[in-house]
Amino acid sequence: MDSNLLYMLILYPIFFIFPAYCANGAPVVFGGGKPLDFGVKFRGKPLLGKHKTIKGLISGLSSGIIIGFAQSLVPGYSFMLVIGAVQGIGAMAGDLVGSFIKRRQGMKEGSKAGLMDQYLFLVFAFLFSIPFGNLPSTYGIIVIFLLTGILHKLTNTIAHRWRIKDVPW
Repeated sequence: MDSNLLYMLILYPIFFIFPAYCANGAPVVFGGGKPLDFGVKFRGKPLLGKHKTIKGLISGLSSGIIIGFAQSLVPGYSFMLVIGAVQGIGAMAGDLVGSFIKRRQGMKEGSKAGLMDQYLFLVFAFLFSIPFGNLPSTYGIIVIFLLTGILHKLTNTIAHRWRIKDVPW
């Protein structure tokens, strides 16, 4: 494979979305503590649930910013500081929207919600990134979505085996 094609289809897309991946995973490792919704109920059901915590939100936002900052130090990629920040915000927003929807549907925390669990953080990260440009090509975005499905399964299985997560999804 031509090195330019490899960069365009695989390397740049992974580099671009890496802040969102880190923001999405950080709460699993660094979260816990006080619930973000402080136990508030909405129509008789938890607003977000006890697994969405203040520490988790802060760790997700911080990791997106830190990764974006580190990437911005690579010559020609100064824009990644902003991309990292907005992807951190987007990833956390997508995750919280997913939790809100799951609670409205009466789903318990940690219950499996298929594509929503795997991709909502990613969709929001992309949506928040659009105004700032430098998006990967359409093919690169397809690669990211395919890779995300594989990585989601792999990382959640590992986190479950290491007892970081209660469930393997």
